[in-house]
Amino acid sequence: MIHIAPSSQVSAEQAASWHAVLAASLARDLPDEPRPTPEQVQAQLTAAGLDSRRLFWLATESGGAVAGVAALRLFTSPGQDHLAELDLHVHPDRRRSGTGSLLLDAAVRAAKSERRRSLITAAADGGPGDAFCAARGLRRVLTLDHLLLDVAQADDAAAGIEHPDYELVDWTGTVPGELAEAFAAAKNAMNDMPTGDMDYGDQAWTADRVRAMADVLADRGDLLLTTAALGKGEMAGYTEIVIRAGETRRALQYDTAVVPAHRGHGLGLWVKAAMVRRLRAEHPGIAEIETDNAQDNTHMLAVNWRLGFRSHRRTHQYQLDLPTA
Repeated sequence: MIHIAPSSQVSAEQAASWHAVLAASLARDLPDEPRPTPEQVQAQLTAAGLDSRRLFWLATESGGAVAGVAALRLFTSPGQDHLAELDLHVHPDRRRSGTGSLLLDAAVRAAKSERRRSLITAAADGGPGDAFCAARGLRRVLTLDHLLLDVAQADDAAAGIEHPDYELVDWTGTVPGELAEAFAAAKNAMNDMPTGDMDYGDQAWTADRVRAMADVLADRGDLLLTTAALGKGEMAGYTEIVIRAGETRRALQYDTAVVPAHRGHGLGLWVKAAMVRRLRAEHPGIAEIETDNAQDNTHMLAVNWRLGFRSHRRTHQYQLDLPTA
């Protein structure tokens, strides 16, 4: 018998069980990927998210072993309050026991009760999650190509190209106060990123919201690095890198955006190449950067190929449309 226990928070003991399931799942499905540490998992589960709240479920066997876990993120900002995002994992030894279906059913019921219009989740290409989503009636709405960059071998020559009308600025963590409004305006340029057929909605960035996002990452112990291009009285573009707490090798690419009025000048390549140089100087232990791009995001893919990113793996975003009446 499997017991599905809901919760609005996760204890330290539950977080340890969560990590065990997640680590085993990743080891089976993505054996070449680095494993999250117990501390990283606990931080992800217990730190408050930006403009969202979460519900959790642990699927426990009669003997007390945790067979599967699920977290449902409920977005609360006006442009995304129709949306729920599901992260579900079943221990490889407990698959095909109905555990995944029980967890999904619990999450769907909760999303409906919260009057959500869309539930989204991610699955690795060709993995068990891919087949599970298709079998349970979720539809594939977006494909993401994951790329890896060898920092030592990256072509950072573009960092040395002069852009007379612009200057580069760097910061770590929270954006400096004098740049907060300009940074928020630049982040709103991300709303035109390709999202396929996904009902993702829009995010409205303000100075307070960008500061809150930095606080979320700091609460997890993660390090946020930003390099931006300033010009013509505004922030023209930026790129963000996150180094997770305890990470010694891989950094994660977060947003990269260029404001529409400043596109066509090579600023995206410029800020990303400058970030590569910054990583080499400030964090020489970081050997690679992982990013993901929608397959139809041809411009950013071209920028990443130019830097030396290479294809790594692929994931699919699935969506379940929920009745709203």
